[in-house]
Amino acid sequence: MASRRSPTARHRRLMAELNRLRDDSGLTRAQVAERIGATDTTVWRYETGLTRPKPSDVSALTEVYGVTGEAKDSLIQMAREARKRGWWHRHRQALKPGFDSYIGLEAEASVVRSYEPLVVPGLMQTEAYARAVIEATALTHAPSAVDEKVSVRMSRQQLLHGPGDPIQLVAVLDEAVLQRQVGSTEVMREQLKHLLDLGRLPNVEIRVIPFSAGAHAAMDGKFCLLSFPEPEDPDLVYLEQAASGLVPEDPEEVRRYTLMFGSLSALALGAEASAAFIAQRAKSCSNQQ
Repeated sequence: MASRRSPTARHRRLMAELNRLRDDSGLTRAQVAERIGATDTTVWRYETGLTRPKPSDVSALTEVYGVTGEAKDSLIQMAREARKRGWWHRHRQALKPGFDSYIGLEAEASVVRSYEPLVVPGLMQTEAYARAVIEATALTHAPSAVDEKVSVRMSRQQLLHGPGDPIQLVAVLDEAVLQRQVGSTEVMREQLKHLLDLGRLPNVEIRVIPFSAGAHAAMDGKFCLLSFPEPEDPDLVYLEQAASGLVPEDPEEVRRYTLMFGSLSALALGAEASAAFIAQRAKSCSNQQ
């Protein structure tokens, strides 16, 4: 059981449980709504996640579905947790649509598998590198907005070091991530050395796909897979674009990206060879100074 609890992840589980319970009951949304004194639209909003039900609403639903004892108490507690606000909530206006939801899910994940073809993943960026990336991609953002995004990125990295159980991170990086200079030579050298430090952590694995590996299945772009400590929470994939982020819940879509990550891992250098590759690139940066 994870010691980290996220309102976003709790809401996702609650939504899935409410859907499952109604399916098992054989009742329509309209029938459920009539029994709890609500509309079928309200029940639909609970089940699709558009509305976070109050604990009293969940209690009424458990009565309809015949859920009692510890199972009922667990669902009501889940509703309480789902209605809280994570630290990332106050930053949602500064983030691209959908990314605050991703941060909330990442906060309770046990394993993150990330493929990145262009830049170092956010969980592994130094502050200077993160600022250079955000400034380059923000274009019209005010300095204060850039500062806020950098702060959010640095806060997320606590997942790698605690408190609680640190997240397991497996990052597959295209060689372009290492070759492209972001910021000054010193910023890039510091970032590469930071990758080497992170790779020594027991919960972090870094793999590099060299250019010599040729074409591969993920040339369409970056993606991130999240796994959770409880079997009731299925894996999910996060797909990011310039202006938005998407978390498709289709199991087949998740399966496709899981297979893709396996294919990338087979092409990538091993952890030790990848560390040597990164160290050589860091040495090149030092020689450029």
